[in-house]
Amino acid sequence: MSKNLSGRDLRWIDLAGRNLTGARLTGATLFGANLYRARLVGARLDRACLFGAYLVDARMARASARGSDLRTANLSGARLARTGLKGADLRGANLSGADLRGANLKDANLEGANLLRARLKGAKGAKGARALRKRQRAG
Repeated sequence: MSKNLSGRDLRWIDLAGRNLTGARLTGATLFGANLYRARLVGARLDRACLFGAYLVDARMARASARGSDLRTANLSGARLARTGLKGADLRGANLSGADLRGANLKDANLEGANLLRARLKGAKGAKGARALRKRQRAG
Protein backbone atom coordinates (compact mmCIF):
# COMPACT_ATOMS: atom_id res chain seq x y z
CA MET A 1 0.00 0.00 0.00
CA SER A 2 1.26 3.45 -0.92
CA LYS A 3 2.31 5.65 1.98
CA ASN A 4 0.74 8.70 0.30
CA LEU A 5 -3.01 8.38 0.84
CA SER A 6 -3.76 12.11 1.15
CA GLY A 7 -7.32 13.02 0.25
CA ARG A 8 -8.35 9.39 -0.33
CA ASP A 9 -11.73 7.96 0.67
CA LEU A 10 -10.87 5.03 2.95
CA ARG A 11 -14.15 4.64 4.83
CA TRP A 12 -14.43 1.46 6.87
CA ILE A 13 -11.00 0.23 5.71
CA ASP A 14 -9.31 -2.44 7.84
CA LEU A 15 -5.71 -1.45 8.54
CA ALA A 16 -5.40 -3.29 11.85
CA GLY A 17 -1.79 -3.99 12.73
CA ARG A 18 -0.45 -2.34 9.55
CA ASN A 19 2.80 -0.39 9.51
CA LEU A 20 1.94 3.09 8.27
CA THR A 21 4.99 4.83 9.74
CA GLY A 22 5.39 8.23 8.09
CA ALA A 23 2.25 7.78 5.96
CA ARG A 24 0.64 10.88 4.49
CA LEU A 25 -3.11 10.81 5.15
CA THR A 26 -3.76 14.56 5.07
CA GLY A 27 -7.43 15.22 4.36
CA ALA A 28 -8.19 11.50 3.98
CA THR A 29 -11.57 10.09 4.98
CA LEU A 30 -11.09 7.21 7.42
CA PHE A 31 -14.64 7.20 8.76
CA GLY A 32 -15.13 4.06 10.89
CA ALA A 33 -11.71 2.70 9.91
CA ASN A 34 -10.14 -0.15 11.89
CA LEU A 35 -6.64 0.95 12.90
CA TYR A 36 -6.30 -1.38 15.88
CA ARG A 37 -2.62 -1.59 16.85
CA ALA A 38 -1.64 0.18 13.62
CA ARG A 39 1.77 1.82 13.58
CA LEU A 40 1.30 5.47 12.57
CA VAL A 41 4.50 6.91 14.04
CA GLY A 42 5.24 10.25 12.40
CA ALA A 43 2.19 9.96 10.13
CA ARG A 44 0.46 13.07 8.76
CA LEU A 45 -3.29 13.00 9.44
CA ASP A 46 -3.97 16.74 9.38
CA ARG A 47 -7.62 17.59 8.57
CA ALA A 48 -8.42 13.89 8.18
CA CYS A 49 -11.86 12.51 9.02
CA LEU A 50 -11.45 9.72 11.58
CA PHE A 51 -14.99 9.96 12.91
CA GLY A 52 -15.76 6.74 14.81
CA ALA A 53 -12.41 5.18 13.90
CA TYR A 54 -11.07 2.30 16.01
CA LEU A 55 -7.53 3.23 17.08
CA VAL A 56 -7.19 1.09 20.22
CA ASP A 57 -3.51 0.58 21.10
CA ALA A 58 -2.42 2.43 17.93
CA ARG A 59 1.13 3.79 17.93
CA MET A 60 0.96 7.40 16.82
CA ALA A 61 3.92 9.05 18.55
CA ARG A 62 5.13 12.20 16.81
CA ALA A 63 2.22 12.05 14.36
CA SER A 64 0.25 15.11 13.32
CA ALA A 65 -3.55 15.19 13.35
CA ARG A 66 -4.11 18.94 13.48
CA GLY A 67 -7.69 19.95 12.77
CA SER A 68 -8.77 16.33 12.35
CA ASP A 69 -12.25 15.01 13.10
CA LEU A 70 -11.83 12.32 15.76
CA ARG A 71 -15.34 12.52 17.17
CA THR A 72 -16.37 9.30 18.93
CA ALA A 73 -13.08 7.64 17.90
CA ASN A 74 -11.79 4.92 20.22
CA LEU A 75 -8.19 5.78 21.09
CA SER A 76 -8.01 3.84 24.36
CA GLY A 77 -4.45 2.81 25.13
CA ALA A 78 -3.15 4.66 22.06
CA ARG A 79 0.38 6.01 22.16
CA LEU A 80 0.03 9.66 21.21
CA ALA A 81 3.16 11.09 22.86
CA ARG A 82 4.30 14.31 21.17
CA THR A 83 1.44 14.09 18.68
CA GLY A 84 0.05 17.31 17.22
CA LEU A 85 -3.69 17.45 17.95
CA LYS A 86 -4.05 21.22 17.77
CA GLY A 87 -7.62 22.12 16.86
CA ALA A 88 -8.68 18.47 16.62
CA ASP A 89 -12.31 17.60 17.32
CA LEU A 90 -12.22 14.86 19.97
CA ARG A 91 -15.79 15.22 21.22
CA GLY A 92 -16.97 11.93 22.68
CA ALA A 93 -13.65 10.22 21.93
CA ASN A 94 -12.39 7.45 24.20
CA LEU A 95 -8.86 8.38 25.30
CA SER A 96 -8.84 6.22 28.42
CA GLY A 97 -5.33 5.03 29.20
CA ALA A 98 -3.91 6.93 26.20
CA ASP A 99 -0.37 8.29 26.39
CA LEU A 100 -0.64 11.99 25.55
CA ARG A 101 2.62 13.07 27.15
CA GLY A 102 3.99 16.10 25.33
CA ALA A 103 1.07 16.17 22.86
CA ASN A 104 -0.27 19.49 21.59
CA LEU A 105 -3.94 19.73 22.60
CA LYS A 106 -4.24 23.48 22.10
CA ASP A 107 -7.72 24.41 20.86
CA ALA A 108 -8.74 20.72 20.73
CA ASN A 109 -12.39 20.08 21.56
CA LEU A 110 -12.52 17.42 24.29
CA GLU A 111 -16.18 17.82 25.24
CA GLY A 112 -17.49 14.48 26.48
CA ALA A 113 -14.16 12.72 25.87
CA ASN A 114 -13.11 9.91 28.25
CA LEU A 115 -9.72 10.75 29.72
CA LEU A 116 -9.62 8.31 32.63
CA ARG A 117 -6.07 7.04 33.18
CA ALA A 118 -4.81 9.18 30.27
CA ARG A 119 -1.24 10.40 30.72
CA LEU A 120 -1.05 14.15 30.12
CA LYS A 121 2.34 15.13 31.55
CA GLY A 122 3.87 17.91 29.50
CA ALA A 123 0.92 18.11 27.11
CA LYS A 124 0.41 21.62 25.72
CA GLY A 125 -3.04 23.14 26.12
CA ALA A 126 -4.05 20.30 28.43
CA LYS A 127 -5.42 22.43 31.26
CA GLY A 128 -9.01 21.71 30.20
CA ALA A 129 -8.16 18.03 29.65
CA ARG A 130 -6.74 17.75 33.16
CA ALA A 131 -9.84 19.39 34.65
CA LEU A 132 -12.09 17.04 32.68
CA ARG A 133 -10.09 13.99 33.78
CA LYS A 134 -10.31 15.17 37.40
CA ARG A 135 -14.12 15.47 37.14
CA GLN A 136 -14.32 11.99 35.60
CA ARG A 137 -12.24 10.51 38.41
CA ALA A 138 -14.54 12.10 40.98
CA GLY A 139 -17.41 10.18 39.38
